Amino acid sequence: MKIKSIQLPKQPLVALNNINVTFFQKVALQNINLRIYPNSVMTIVGPNGGGKSTLLKVLLKLLTPTSGDVVYSKNLRIGYVPQKIHLDPSLPITVEKFLSLKKGITKNDMQQALELLSVSHLIKNSMQKLSGGEMQRVLIARAILNKPNLLVLDEPTQGVDINGQVELYQLIKQTREKLNCAILMVSHDLHIVMADTNEVLCVNHHICCAGTPEAVSNDPKFIHFFGDQFAKNIAVYTHHHNHQHNIHGDVCCQDDQTCAEHKN
Repeated sequence: MKIKSIQLPKQPLVALNNINVTFFQKVALQNINLRIYPNSVMTIVGPNGGGKSTLLKVLLKLLTPTSGDVVYSKNLRIGYVPQKIHLDPSLPITVEKFLSLKKGITKNDMQQALELLSVSHLIKNSMQKLSGGEMQRVLIARAILNKPNLLVLDEPTQGVDINGQVELYQLIKQTREKLNCAILMVSHDLHIVMADTNEVLCVNHHICCAGTPEAVSNDPKFIHFFGDQFAKNIAVYTHHHNHQHNIHGDVCCQDDQTCAEHKN
């Protein structure tokens, strides 16, 4: 008698269950259900004000949801790269000192992280004098000092010129392969990152689009919901709605027929 081996499903690193966030009776997030699995790459897109930053804050325990819960796997280590960082120009700080602010970090840890991001030569430089691309690399280096199994990146090419964006994403890919970690990224550069993204989520207060880039890249519904220019910038994602949104992101109709009547 042969015994077949069964491939057990991977347990998620993080599970967001029915997350709702309300600010002063205004809905920021509604019924968000999300699973982030080991070694996966997930990219979040959506219009400005659609709740992307709020979603990251909930995941990072910086914001308590109005309802719902977040379940973390045992021994989860998260590295986080914010969209931007504010440094007081009157208090100069070197890259080395900035990285050393993280507890338990050795000089060897710093050197390895900086080498992985190809900026080890900047260790004695002032943070305030770094270019946009150099700053982002240093921030990623800091985020990986604790060897995370989930790396969260909020607009990682913020302040980086076009020529540096492809190179930075390539370094992110190499970092992921080196650390064998999952990546959750908020980005508008889908034309660059989609080749290495497993799943794309479009958040407009709720998850209105989800799927692989290949499966969702040609759906005209996305253009209808969010505008042609936005679709050109971040690509198009297939999804099935039983409702549509107005320009503010609110649900205005429950089906295509009703929406046609609404327009008339």
